[in-house]
Amino acid sequence: MNTTTHPTISSVEKYRGPHPGITATIYVLLFVASLLFFSLLSNGSAFPSPFTGTRNIQQLLADFPWALKINAFLQFGAAIPLGLFTAAVVTKIKTLGVNAAGLNIALFGGITASVWVSISSLLTWLICQPGIADQPGTLQAFRLLSFATGGIAHMLPLGLLMAGVSVPCLLLKYCPAWIAWLGMVLAVLAELSIFGLVFQQAFLLLPVVRFLSYIWMIAIGFALMKNK
Repeated sequence: MNTTTHPTISSVEKYRGPHPGITATIYVLLFVASLLFFSLLSNGSAFPSPFTGTRNIQQLLADFPWALKINAFLQFGAAIPLGLFTAAVVTKIKTLGVNAAGLNIALFGGITASVWVSISSLLTWLICQPGIADQPGTLQAFRLLSFATGGIAHMLPLGLLMAGVSVPCLLLKYCPAWIAWLGMVLAVLAELSIFGLVFQQAFLLLPVVRFLSYIWMIAIGFALMKNK
């Protein structure tokens, strides 16, 4: 009698697509460049906190308007390779034979994170437009929206990407264990940053997760491509 089986692992296929390690590197370079150019074009000024008054951002816009414009331009550009990295890393794992809901969660998280980065950069660009700085209430609202979309709204789905990719990579040993564990720890910290909506101190997790996630993305991207 014939029986039908429903395997949980698909046939291994050859990966065809952008190199996830290279796309991750491009993303990181563009994002870091946005910070460096801001510092250079503003004579080393610190990026204004959205939780302070509007006077400092008004002065910055008056003295160095191009610093924020270039920052917004490069961060908007960084959103594209982040989306490409997400598609590439999820597809690569699927071609290795994994067919699990976690990968779809990772895809959702990475694409969502990319969208929020682009929205945040457009809000920063909007702040630079004539007349906005003359309206303190409007300026502050856009500053907070830019921070929220590029911070917590970006970081939470990024945590889903890191968790969804790191778990199968750890269980199936597709990468060194430290890379997978780093991704899972960062995923937890990213989700905990949501408490910043209640306790502002929790927002301190955002830069920690952001910059360590750069290491994870590049490392996991190159490690996965060693699997045939």
